[in-house]
Amino acid sequence: MIFPEFASEADYLDFLNQHTELPKGFRVAATRIAFTPQERPTQEPYRMNVSLIEADEPTASFAGVFTKNAFPGAPVILGRERLGEPAVQGILVNNKISNVRSATGLEDARRLTESLGSVLGVRANRLFSVSTGIIGWALPVPDMEAAIPGLVSGLHGGSALDFARAIMTTDSFPKARRVEIGGGSILAIAKGAGMIEPDMATMLVFVLTDLDVSRDIVRRALPAAVARSFNSITVDGDMSTSDMALLLASGRVPGVAEAEFTEALTEVCGLLAQDVVRNGEGTGHVLELTVSGLETDELARGVAKAVANSPLVKTALYGNDPNVGRLLSAVGDYLGSRGHSIDPATFGIRVGRETVFGDGAFRIDREKEVRLSDYLKSTALNPRLTGYPQHQRCVEIEIGCGAGPGGARVWGSDLSDQYVHENADYRS
Repeated sequence: MIFPEFASEADYLDFLNQHTELPKGFRVAATRIAFTPQERPTQEPYRMNVSLIEADEPTASFAGVFTKNAFPGAPVILGRERLGEPAVQGILVNNKISNVRSATGLEDARRLTESLGSVLGVRANRLFSVSTGIIGWALPVPDMEAAIPGLVSGLHGGSALDFARAIMTTDSFPKARRVEIGGGSILAIAKGAGMIEPDMATMLVFVLTDLDVSRDIVRRALPAAVARSFNSITVDGDMSTSDMALLLASGRVPGVAEAEFTEALTEVCGLLAQDVVRNGEGTGHVLELTVSGLETDELARGVAKAVANSPLVKTALYGNDPNVGRLLSAVGDYLGSRGHSIDPATFGIRVGRETVFGDGAFRIDREKEVRLSDYLKSTALNPRLTGYPQHQRCVEIEIGCGAGPGGARVWGSDLSDQYVHENADYRS
């Protein structure tokens, strides 16, 4: 699914509604509740979305990848436990509160799966409880339990757009990608806009397929796809306590070869990962950064992340300022501080189609500066225009570091005043 350019939120939602058809064997639902957080200084009520994915039958073919944060949320702890179950059937999701390290967090997550299981007629250990939002607050469990019967009665097939919208927090638009493969499909849905530099996936990712692929295959394919997609993005350099990616396969359609499935899964995850960056809090430019010529892929990825996370690089991008010296400085900082030398004669930088460093020296002049600034303007998004992705253009930067075999590709974003405003007011 390749997005065209959109002129309005209504155009985007209409397009997404037509391209988020659920794979066979799955249903989704979403509802909304109001509650008053016990931790909030005021008595003003909060709104929370509660949503659900259900497989028609229990499936043994499921996989998960979770954050490496040392303070994982209760849903991550419970999710890791559930990976050991012989089969699963559903995922309960809430936004607004992430259920991280509250006094009763794990107990609350278990209680919610028990309540949901009693309504669905499914054993609690076949259900995931997933949360995203404010860290440190407790879930309004009684209010959520009261909403479960209505949530279950609203389960439906067809488009999963309502689910994609319900899991959002600071996201400005829902994100979903779908690919057809064999006689079936893979649908991936994500939320995430801030606290994005995952070491596994992104904030939350849910992947559904109707292909008959084995448990072993999905547990090899998902980490491989994550490594080349969600683990290769950054918005602000922060890894969440709640990141996870879950994959469920219903097995309704004959399967394909493992390599073909992994390639298709990586494709859909890669497109979705770029959407997360495009929807990053206050994002004005999406950066696609390719690094090559280093000793290892790991080193190349570290260089790419260092450049993409440099505040000086990010602010220059936001201002449409082709201050390419900041790229050189960020690369040199990362390599030099880790004891790696580099021969300037073998080093090169390209921005768009323009070579800005080569043969040991900068290659810039007045005319090139103007062209580069125009190029940055042509790739810009309006960070205050929310509700839909305006386009899919990226600032393409290539950094060559020699003739080594190591390379990496990373997607990042600029840094705008809108990002500061959103995060300063996040709990207000």
